[in-house]
Amino acid sequence: MNRNDLYRAFSGVDDSLLARSETPRRRSYRRWGTLAACLVLMAGVAFGALAAEAKEYTAAAAFFADNGLSMEGLSRADVKAVYRDITTERFTYDKTAEVIQRAVPGLEIHQRQPTPEELAAAWDRNVWLNAQPKAGISYQLDYLEKPDEALGFDVLDRSILECYQDGELLWTAEFPGLMVFSDGVLHTPSGTAVWGQNDRWSSEEPMYSSVARLDEDGNILWQRQLDHGFKDEYISQVVDNGDGTWAVISRGDFEYLCLSQYDTDGNELSVRKTEAGNFGIWNVVRLGDGYLAQLGSITDGETARLVKLDREGNALDTFTYEGEDCDYCIRDMIEFGGRVYLSAYAVPKQTDEGGRYEIAGILAYLFDNMDRVISSEELTPMIRDNYTAVLLLCDPQGGAPETFYSVKGSLGAGLTVNEAGELVWEVESVANTFFSPATNSFTIGGTSQVFRYTFDAAGALLSQEDTGETVPYRR
Repeated sequence: MNRNDLYRAFSGVDDSLLARSETPRRRSYRRWGTLAACLVLMAGVAFGALAAEAKEYTAAAAFFADNGLSMEGLSRADVKAVYRDITTERFTYDKTAEVIQRAVPGLEIHQRQPTPEELAAAWDRNVWLNAQPKAGISYQLDYLEKPDEALGFDVLDRSILECYQDGELLWTAEFPGLMVFSDGVLHTPSGTAVWGQNDRWSSEEPMYSSVARLDEDGNILWQRQLDHGFKDEYISQVVDNGDGTWAVISRGDFEYLCLSQYDTDGNELSVRKTEAGNFGIWNVVRLGDGYLAQLGSITDGETARLVKLDREGNALDTFTYEGEDCDYCIRDMIEFGGRVYLSAYAVPKQTDEGGRYEIAGILAYLFDNMDRVISSEELTPMIRDNYTAVLLLCDPQGGAPETFYSVKGSLGAGLTVNEAGELVWEVESVANTFFSPATNSFTIGGTSQVFRYTFDAAGALLSQEDTGETVPYRR
């Protein structure tokens, strides 16, 4: 499949539903012939400036309230400056550290001023703790630690899982000694699946994983530790088979894909180990009577390798999505309406595929121009031109794309089904960026606006919505 095939498939889609159009504002000018008219104009300009300032302050105050930030001791100008400092992810304004330190639980107070990178990491944690969905079933995780005298520092004591219905707490469950990550929880009609691994501090220690089933009141019905003969085994995903049984997909000794089946009582029905090489297991969805697994490797730039598995875990076929002039990065997969949907983004093929391969060309340009300041106005269009969000609708039997939707300047993100039974595709539209060559965790940072698209069971686009939410962009 090449880019021309994609555009032919996309030719019937209404552009107004997939892109924001910006209509230039009409400007009219009128000559003022008297001093009085000039004074009126000056007053109007002043009033407009005040209105703009009030609008920004209102937005800043709402941002503080939404994220549990205190405005105590801050002037009006400070509130706006901290708001701009956080939302642009610069974290350099002198009051920002004070605000975040007061708001983020568990943030160590340093004698020195925290670096922008430390503040960014703390803010990310704060956003996660406060990002509570308002509708449907959702989960939040917290962790308790305990001192380890032999190691000389605190280690994990337990993971604490909270379940919410429309923002109201339903139940709380605890998992001693088990590190449960945010992607280790799945709500199913037959209960909540929770999985995680031990919190080890040495590669000499074995890595073991456990999976548990909880009822609708948060009671742990059963919990099983996987034992498939590996020294290290971690669970990648749990898939609901639709009949009460669960498929548990794990990776053994960083070399094998292992698929095991469990019944409603936690009995292991079958297990199959398949050599998969040096690839992580990033995602798995049901595909007909079997499964479709996404394998990937960040170091090799392999982000769109898919493997078809039967119910027992036997590998049937392997294929990769790739265009003639672009590469795809698959970020989420879901089965919906008898099809498999892949949320991805496309980037132009790079001449240098090492390291951060998807922006290699942009990085080369930036480092060639280190003698001058690269503004967001110059960098952001380059980043937007580099990305196209793509939603692929695939044949459930063969896995080949039947049609697709695309949004320029964006990255495809999560896929879910809402309470109305519609497919929801979230897209991250790059809004602003900055070049930060001295930062360890990223070189280009910024923010993206989140747009939400809904589709019916036949794959027809119903609507788009600007959620008003922003997420970090970092590469």
